[in-house]
Amino acid sequence: METSESRQHKLKQVWDAAIAAVSGRQAVLNALDADSSFAPDLIIAVGKAASGMGSGALERFPGCEALVVTKYEHTDQSLRAQACVEVIESAHPIPDQRSLDAGQALLARMRSMPEGSRVLMLVSGGASALAEALPEDMTLTDLQAITDDMIATGKTIAQINARRKQTSLIKDGKLIEAFEGDEIRVYAISDVEGDSIETIGSGIGDCCCAEAKASSRIIASNQIARQQAAHQAGQLGLKVHLNEETLYGDVFELAPVIGARLQQAEPGVYIWGGEPTVVLPENPGQGGRNQSLALALAEYVSGMDNIDFLVAGTDGTDGPTSAAGGIVNGNTWSDPAAARSALQAADAGSYLERHRSLFVTGPTNTNVMDLVIAIVS
Repeated sequence: METSESRQHKLKQVWDAAIAAVSGRQAVLNALDADSSFAPDLIIAVGKAASGMGSGALERFPGCEALVVTKYEHTDQSLRAQACVEVIESAHPIPDQRSLDAGQALLARMRSMPEGSRVLMLVSGGASALAEALPEDMTLTDLQAITDDMIATGKTIAQINARRKQTSLIKDGKLIEAFEGDEIRVYAISDVEGDSIETIGSGIGDCCCAEAKASSRIIASNQIARQQAAHQAGQLGLKVHLNEETLYGDVFELAPVIGARLQQAEPGVYIWGGEPTVVLPENPGQGGRNQSLALALAEYVSGMDNIDFLVAGTDGTDGPTSAAGGIVNGNTWSDPAAARSALQAADAGSYLERHRSLFVTGPTNTNVMDLVIAIVS
């Protein structure tokens, strides 16, 4: 019988291959190869993958003026060292004052571009919180309260972003409307169901109403990541039985469905993609939706010695934590009372940490929602 250590090593290999396939840097370079005649006067990158995406663009256009807006501690130092680059780091998932500073900086840059200019705009998930501009009758405190409530009550990203569009001065295409130059091209890494440019970053890269020549492309997605995960599994000699984007809904509704499938699983690999939700108690503990789902699923494989699985956010963070998710086996649910208590308190991260089952990757420079990967032997 294959050991848990061996299965977890293979899980990490499959995960690494999936993430590499949707790397912000590589995705941008691939897209620029297809748009070889386009040369920008300004590069704007906003989102959790902004550092990698911006680096890819600057690799092709060294010295081009660039504004990069990303999450705290998500900027590559080589990017900071370039004199042509301005970096603004801000908060996610709850915006802060730096998020408002970033929104104003984006507007100022767009408005400053002269006739005949070209802009390359790179958008990834997280942009909604990382950059914002508000109407005069709305404060940062108002925005934070609204955002916190939507997250705590388990709203989907589509619902959250639809609400943000109602008041934002840069979302829903408004930022691009401020551009009076000649041409703008938007490359987006999708972190939403359906890969809609109108939803990614609350439509910050939506160019449907722009007067200038504008176009948008999805350059990386959950589907691409899952396809590469399946390919890597095959390279490891594993049979892929399931590969689908059905990871939507509350984690405690998904856990019985996925858990039942794993209990009956034949040897091989099973892959799910998407972005579940979780409703938080008044004073939640440590962990995000992926850590909650990982622990909830652990109950269904408790005592099984032939299965390991990984549940993680492809951006390398899960909620307001430094872990991407959890990597779990049949021994994880060894203290049922403590595990159930942790789930009820939204404190799955603390339980997984005690059982050495957290999955920590650091920033990945991409963001294509979440993955569940299981290996059965």
